[in-house]
Amino acid sequence: MIKSSIKIPDGNRNDKDATKITRIGYNPEPDFTKPILVIAPEKKERIFLSLLFLYGKEKAARIMPEIERILKVHHAHKPEELIAAEKDFEAKERFTENDLVLITYGDMIRGQGSTPLATLHDFVNTYNLGAINTLHILPFFPYSSDRGFSVVKFKTVDRRLGSWIDILNMAANYDLMFDGVLNHCSAKSRMFKEFLRGNPLFKDFFISYESPDELTPEQRSKIFRPRTSDILTKFDTIEGPRYVWTTFSADQIDINFKDPYALRELIEGLLFYVRRGADIIRLDAVTYIWAEPGTECVQLPETHEIVKLLRDVMDIVAPNVALITETNVPHEDNISYFGNGKDEAHMVYNFALPPLVLHTFYREDVTALSRWAHELKVVSETATFFNMLDTHDGIGLMGVKGILAQSDIDFITQRAKAHGALISYKMTEDMSEEPYEINSTWWSAINDDSCDEEILIKIKRYVASRSLALVLQGIPAIYAHGTIGTPNDHELVERSKQNRDINRGVIDSTSLALAFKDPNSKLSLLRYYASKLYLSRTRNRAFHPQGNQRVLMISPEVFTVLRSSPEKDQHILTMTNVTNRACRVEIFLNDLEIEDKNWFDLLAEKEWLAVEGKLFIELQPYDVIWLTPAE
Repeated sequence: MIKSSIKIPDGNRNDKDATKITRIGYNPEPDFTKPILVIAPEKKERIFLSLLFLYGKEKAARIMPEIERILKVHHAHKPEELIAAEKDFEAKERFTENDLVLITYGDMIRGQGSTPLATLHDFVNTYNLGAINTLHILPFFPYSSDRGFSVVKFKTVDRRLGSWIDILNMAANYDLMFDGVLNHCSAKSRMFKEFLRGNPLFKDFFISYESPDELTPEQRSKIFRPRTSDILTKFDTIEGPRYVWTTFSADQIDINFKDPYALRELIEGLLFYVRRGADIIRLDAVTYIWAEPGTECVQLPETHEIVKLLRDVMDIVAPNVALITETNVPHEDNISYFGNGKDEAHMVYNFALPPLVLHTFYREDVTALSRWAHELKVVSETATFFNMLDTHDGIGLMGVKGILAQSDIDFITQRAKAHGALISYKMTEDMSEEPYEINSTWWSAINDDSCDEEILIKIKRYVASRSLALVLQGIPAIYAHGTIGTPNDHELVERSKQNRDINRGVIDSTSLALAFKDPNSKLSLLRYYASKLYLSRTRNRAFHPQGNQRVLMISPEVFTVLRSSPEKDQHILTMTNVTNRACRVEIFLNDLEIEDKNWFDLLAEKEWLAVEGKLFIELQPYDVIWLTPAE
């Protein structure tokens, strides 16, 4: 749904803020009586060139009319109000300082709502701290395993969660992020069952071999895998045994995008999500979608071409919808999914950030993080980073390969294990195992619950760590368990035998409500300290993702970033003490290129005065200070 701003006269507010946001949805049925979509020749050519690269001339010519048809049908669902609003849409304002994303499963909140999705909606309305405006609802479709990521039916809401009505109700109040689980489907899906039955339409829909030996040991050794299981899984079909490509598990069957029909189904499915309220589409595990034996089978040129094609599709018929790529690979490979900044993803997961933040707080030293952040660049005015610390998965380690030394990565994993984390492994080229991700809640990764530290120190350390994702350029995101500081759930892991379940337990809303009533409870204290950060982050233009960012090396103990609004009319100097010690820093106004003597802390609501061109700042353990010129 696209947002349309209507000005509201309000003498008490800045005119920039005096707007009412209305949300315009799609018509449930297409209207073929109005003018048919006309695709600009240059955009049509871009799509055809992508198809030509992927499939060759004959297949490209055959599939192109079908893709045009899908785009025209999608356009026919648009009401005139939506078509008019899209003409006024400013791509550079798709993401702003107002954006804060909550990541959650549809049934993660247990309560009294009529459906789990309705319960989630009520919970966010009640406890969103006044700042969350976007919900990433993890796959809410019928599934057979992997907590939703082994999808059985891609266009159906799991009836155990609710219905499309629940999703559309949330879309009326929040931006929504849907998962495009495009790499694979469930072994119990209709598509795979048709393959097993020999349906010719699905003959090439999956990658299969008559013998596992067709994939040679040399080819197997080159495949980049996030798992240690065999890449091929045996299935009995009407034509005899077949060995099918399964990157993640035996229940997650990789889709073969060398078949143009698979690409056609993908495009149609993603546009269906747009009509059902998706403002952002997460391209799950996108780096694995094109397999080519003899290569690593990740981030191949064909993979990037598919992302470019999907971007072109959205630019043509849904320009307000953003694509985000989820690629847990080394940082330089990860940011390659921006393309040239305008032709691939609008956002990429900033996978290097979580392990770097852990490293910073474990070492009590900001040097490595500051050096890395200093080099971060926004590649265009329509692209930005997705800054998360915790998700439904673990804390990935691939993002810091090449940024941190292996000894530092080993230090992080050992320290996290001492806090109760589990470690998941991947297969290397020499068929050995190496750590792939840390499985832990963010609370337990940052804090050692086996020690007798005061709860206030733990909360301050936790909030300080989260503040780093708020101050860097990009859009911040928080996992549901991260909002309440959940410790590791070893009991759930013991029952499920799945490492990732350490961070996937159900949250009881009734228990939360009781805890919030106690002003001295962990939840109340956490909410008190965190809410100031979230509200300030989403109310100040200096945090706009396209605003300027300067990382300042003023002390190895204090992570310091100067943020400025795109218009350069607001500046915020952010400082975070990453140590358990008080420290004092000097900041020269000349270095900031700001002459104001009077400064105001947005969080503590305290004034600071520069003396002789210097700010002298005293930070207590894990203090977070956000200063702005008071004038």
